[in-house]
Amino acid sequence: MLVTGAAGFIGSTLVRRLLADGQVVIGIDSLTDYYDPSLKRSNLDALSHPAFTFLRADINSSNLPELLDGVDVVFHLAGQPGVRRSWGEEFQEYIDANIAATQKLLEAMRSLPRPPRLVYASSSSIYGDAESYPTGETASPRPRSPYGVTKLAAEHLCRLYAADFGLHTVSLRFFTVYGPGQRPDMAFTRFLRAAVEATPITLYGTGEQVRDFTYVDDIVDAVVRAGTLEVAAGSVYNVSGGGSHSVNEVLDVVRRLVDHDLVIDRQARAAGDVLRTGADISAITRDLGWRPRFDLESGLRAQLAWVRATSVAGPGV
Repeated sequence: MLVTGAAGFIGSTLVRRLLADGQVVIGIDSLTDYYDPSLKRSNLDALSHPAFTFLRADINSSNLPELLDGVDVVFHLAGQPGVRRSWGEEFQEYIDANIAATQKLLEAMRSLPRPPRLVYASSSSIYGDAESYPTGETASPRPRSPYGVTKLAAEHLCRLYAADFGLHTVSLRFFTVYGPGQRPDMAFTRFLRAAVEATPITLYGTGEQVRDFTYVDDIVDAVVRAGTLEVAAGSVYNVSGGGSHSVNEVLDVVRRLVDHDLVIDRQARAAGDVLRTGADISAITRDLGWRPRFDLESGLRAQLAWVRATSVAGPGV
């Protein structure tokens, strides 16, 4: 099995799960500097295992047919993340990492006599401000950020290659993933680290924006099922925690878990930030038997334990 983006938050968690399941895994990651590469190297250090081989490389410049030879499943998690940074001059990075890299993978796959299955990590960002809630997979996508546009474009490529060339692709639309190891720029890590260290929490917007949050182990379970169970080629599924919460509600849970008041630094709403997400997960439950197992508070408690273990001790500990 091949995992792209293997050194990242979700990728390293997935590799750990696959190794625990007894799989032989190849990981590829370019270790970009979108956030501190030392955090990714730390993830890799924790994956030391005789059944795991790591390659530091960019998909766009790799010999993909050689890399894919003998691989049964590709879990394609590599990409350029971040809604706010995707505007302006940075957009080329998103085109290269999210669209071009996916197209090169698909082209390499179809050149093989026995193409592997590809599970593509898409995003709820493709929906933008959705036309209805809970949002089903048939809702019209209308992303509100360049990031969302690139994730949707790559998803369309997966469906095209399934329809025209018979490749077995499955796209999973992740809804706001959190948990131990979450990227440092993401909200829950920022909130929890600030709460532990008793420093201000930067909050963009009023806090009334609503999200469907999904614990990383639940995401990984869905990814594994999509890669190993019977599923129609070209399928697309929502993957979400199954409950929508406002950011202010999240902060209330954080306040309760750390047992002290929080200092909130309120900033203007960021461009591309949608007001609400909420998924209908009936399709993936029906087809793959998947349901989320972690509720928000239990997931935040686990992430808080990780933050405390990795933070410099401060007044809030």
